Amino acid sequence: MPRNVYFSQAVATEQNLYEDLIIESLKIYGQDVYYLPRSIVSRDNIFGEDRASRFDSAYMLEAYIENVDGFEGAGDLYQKFGIEIRDEITFIISRRRWEQFVGIWNNSLDSTRPNEGDIIFLQLSNTFFEIMHVEDEEPFYQLNDLVVYKLRCALYEYNEEEIDTGVEVIDVQQDNFGYQQTLVVDISGTGTHFTKGETVSQVISPGVTVYGEVRLSEQTSDTTNTITVSNIGVTGSSDAKDFLVSPTVQLISTTTNGYITDIATVSEEDFMPTDGNAQNTAFELDADSIIDFTESNPFGDPSETY
Repeated sequence: MPRNVYFSQAVATEQNLYEDLIIESLKIYGQDVYYLPRSIVSRDNIFGEDRASRFDSAYMLEAYIENVDGFEGAGDLYQKFGIEIRDEITFIISRRRWEQFVGIWNNSLDSTRPNEGDIIFLQLSNTFFEIMHVEDEEPFYQLNDLVVYKLRCALYEYNEEEIDTGVEVIDVQQDNFGYQQTLVVDISGTGTHFTKGETVSQVISPGVTVYGEVRLSEQTSDTTNTITVSNIGVTGSSDAKDFLVSPTVQLISTTTNGYITDIATVSEEDFMPTDGNAQNTAFELDADSIIDFTESNPFGDPSETY
């Protein structure tokens, strides 16, 4: 038998009032977070992975933290490679507010909902969290309506993605913890000075160019200038490469069109200056004794070539 037609649970005015109360509650009891949509730069259609991605925008939203007793997940695990932190958290955000500030109606996003893989920056703990699952039916159709998203997130594992949102408190995290290459530049002949924010590139072989963004430029003497480059990428090749260091190298600036004719060699230990416990050289030397990186077919017969 059909339900009573004189009583309705889908009255628009009641639904709007209910949603307004939810938004007001989030503003009172929630935290200000930044929502960073992920932009895919290079997609691997075979394995369904993103070989490269970037985050170039950030939108502030109010979000309620459901985990009132602290972060959930496996917590801090001590393993043979060091401490691994597996914190998890659940954010509740308003659908209407997400559509107003992030969604397709106000920005050039292709999705009409938060996506797995996007990032939320919680300024309260200065932490990035990656969205692992978006629950869009909880609470389950209160007043025949869905008004919130429940975002289940895990601590974000940074993998050299480019973060350039224009929000200083976010972008500075990459400056402090991202992969960096420090180069000492001879400016006695050219007088070329690079500034923060410039993009520099270097042709390392025909058709292969390495590029990066200058994060720090400091003149250390009358003839030398030290620059720190991050967001390092490569065009024309799928292999990850670094800037070559040699007396004849040329480093081109896309802003000033200047070039550098002499770069002093730097230690690999300095590639991560923020990590005092880095053992890059030790790992590389041990790896060279285990794996022969010169093999054209490492999974087959060494005598076979393709």
